[in-house]
Amino acid sequence: MNNQPPTNFFTRILASLGPAIITASVVLGPGSILSASKIGHTYAYEMSWVLVIAVIMMIAMTALSARLGIQLKGTICDELAERAGRPVAAATGVILFLIAACFQFSNNLGVLAAVEPFLEPQVQAVENPAADEKPADEIDSVKKVVDPLAAQEPAKNAKKPVTTASASIPILIIIGMNGFIILALYGFKHLYGLIEKLMKLLVAIMIIAFAINLFQVKPDWLKALAGLIPSLPEQAANGAGMKEVMTPIVAMYATTFSVAGAFYQSYLVRQKGWTRANLKQGLIDSTLGISVLGLITLMVLITAAKVLYQNPDVVTLTSVSDVATSLEPGFGKSAMVIFSLGIFAGAFSSFLVNAMIGGSILADGFGLGGYIDQKWPKLFTVFALVTGMTVAIYTKTMGQKPVGLIIFAQSLTVLGIPMLAIAMLWLATRADMKGENAIPAWMKILGFIGLITSILLAIRTAVNLLN
Repeated sequence: MNNQPPTNFFTRILASLGPAIITASVVLGPGSILSASKIGHTYAYEMSWVLVIAVIMMIAMTALSARLGIQLKGTICDELAERAGRPVAAATGVILFLIAACFQFSNNLGVLAAVEPFLEPQVQAVENPAADEKPADEIDSVKKVVDPLAAQEPAKNAKKPVTTASASIPILIIIGMNGFIILALYGFKHLYGLIEKLMKLLVAIMIIAFAINLFQVKPDWLKALAGLIPSLPEQAANGAGMKEVMTPIVAMYATTFSVAGAFYQSYLVRQKGWTRANLKQGLIDSTLGISVLGLITLMVLITAAKVLYQNPDVVTLTSVSDVATSLEPGFGKSAMVIFSLGIFAGAFSSFLVNAMIGGSILADGFGLGGYIDQKWPKLFTVFALVTGMTVAIYTKTMGQKPVGLIIFAQSLTVLGIPMLAIAMLWLATRADMKGENAIPAWMKILGFIGLITSILLAIRTAVNLLN
């Protein structure tokens, strides 16, 4: 394999895109889309600047991870096992797998939310007995797993179990989707190349779909640009309403700055076959890939700000499908269809890559290989898929929220996410990382800032759990 970077500038740029697009795909799930929509709904364009900061932090952490993947002799888990002992590497793998497995059921429900507006009316009528009980309101709770610092909204009344008839279509969709992925895992060789192409396609669909919606709604571009300048809403003046304002700030930051996603970047660059000759490509890839993540999220936020802000017909958002259906009255069914297509692309991409992260790193933590083409990463990926599918089916058939799983995932995040950041920074600042092996200072500085913020987020999560 020839991994020498192309000499032509634009060809080099295109050739550099790959690993970080996959990383962006796992972050661009239903949680981030819903979070951006909620912020646009509540604060219009005012909080867009938070996204810019989160993207910068994510670029730094992803670039750091890519650098480690290229420069280290083995994978991150290999290095942890060699220098800190196999139990440390195994614990890292277990933590990341459990987080991924818990998140996986939200990705199943996110795909359902994308197709929900197109289900038969009678099915929707059974599953939506009241206007304030949306079939995907579980996703709001799921978002608290993806973003454990999201707004703590009052719990809705528990829904009654749905009938077999009303749940059959969603269940078939869930089973079919997971079955297709499992067959693909065992039916294709050289999975990395296939996944990279698929993620590029899904990201392209998201860009086109959300861009079309953005220009359809005709936002106030001057106000949208002004939102990129750091400021706080009026309700935060003199400390009043500061708690309410901090919630969306934290939510936006946490759904964009994904340490778990950045962690996997080191594995992706190795699977792509990059070497020291590709160090610059790794940086370009991280910058462009995560910038695309920020661009798509910003388009969703601006669209939601225009359509949902001070809209008396939209009191709360419980699902990403609520955003899609809110577009139809003012902009026609085509707008709803296009937005739903973007949601589907985002949910499906996150659905696939999230399971891969959990399976690959769990296997690598135990020294069983960390590449998706290998036996044990593939098997553990299937385990993550089946776990998420089972919980999602239970949720749809019983009409219940898996509160215990959510609390468990939140608790896991308190320890897990900072541990991942610590592992990367520890390897980046080792005594032997000097000379040509030295990690750029800006990566380490921003990485440490990312570690501090992840610890602060974890502390806040712990406080929320205790309360």
